[in-house]
Amino acid sequence: MTKLYLAMEKDLLVVDVQGERITTKPTLQGMQPICVTFDPFRPERVYCGTFGRGLWRSDDGGETWEPCGSPGLYTEPLMGRGINQAIVTAVAVSPVQQANGYGVVFVGTEPTALYRSDDGGDTWTELENVRLLPSAATWSFPPRPHTSHIRWITPDIKEGEKIYVSIEAGAFIRSLDGGQTWEDRKFRGPLDTHTLLTHPMAPGRLYAAAGDGLFEVGREYLESKDAGLTWESKAEGLKHHYLYGMAVDPGNPDVIIVSASVHAMEAHHLHHVTPESTIYRKEGDQPWQEVREGLPPTEGMVIPILAANQDEPGVFYALTNQGLYRSADTGLTWRRLEIDWKEEYERQHPHALAVRG
Repeated sequence: MTKLYLAMEKDLLVVDVQGERITTKPTLQGMQPICVTFDPFRPERVYCGTFGRGLWRSDDGGETWEPCGSPGLYTEPLMGRGINQAIVTAVAVSPVQQANGYGVVFVGTEPTALYRSDDGGDTWTELENVRLLPSAATWSFPPRPHTSHIRWITPDIKEGEKIYVSIEAGAFIRSLDGGQTWEDRKFRGPLDTHTLLTHPMAPGRLYAAAGDGLFEVGREYLESKDAGLTWESKAEGLKHHYLYGMAVDPGNPDVIIVSASVHAMEAHHLHHVTPESTIYRKEGDQPWQEVREGLPPTEGMVIPILAANQDEPGVFYALTNQGLYRSADTGLTWRRLEIDWKEEYERQHPHALAVRG
């Protein structure tokens, strides 16, 4: 069985796939989910961040939920042990570090702040040095330029003390000591990373799908081979300069897909312009190639959220306002999964997608 968590604009959809049998259950309805992940050590433990309603967790795979460490959700104050912002923009669980039987959890918020929990989300410690970095004064999210947020958190796939974080917009930062101290953005590193990934078969390699190409063509996609110390652009073949979603084949660290658009407006804004987006695929040193077979028309498609399942080498998933799609041949061709898809979802922007076996 494969379980997928689809964070739509208003609701979280939990999809169970058992062969040809697919069931869909909406949950956290009206809660505006932004990010979602699960604990690799306890897969039934799921975390979901929301816009304005804090962090939530489930211990039964998403059937039921409870608030987790966020302000305004408890009858008694958490005495400094909680998450001080209600907009939770990123959540990640370490694949190698455990504490008290749970994977170590990291949460990012708007305004920019980063938190760590070593007890499955019962209590939280802010990693305050993030906000003290010299570049912090320049961080700004264009739609709300008075603020910024943590866009992506990537605990290292092998070394538990290493943590990589992207701030939207303004910096890629890293910690080598579990979050106690932080290194500020690097020379020619990405500034507007939307998805930041690692791969278990490629230690030290970081993949960044970014919006940097809008300001400097050729910097849409960047990679680091030394855990974020130096970065190299690998954008040959991209005709769209705004990248957002990304996934890497669990069975091959050299097979990558990204979602792309000509601009942020065409990528995200359903209600102001006609969205137009596409998907590219790259293998090894070959240029990026646009893939279309089995996907909806590019015109009218919000930029897809992409994901892979570690238990399914060669398989990718794509979520957009046109539905949920699956590729079983490393992204070359796609087919639509027949989930319970309401017409209202076609007018919503999906925010996140997590998949587990």
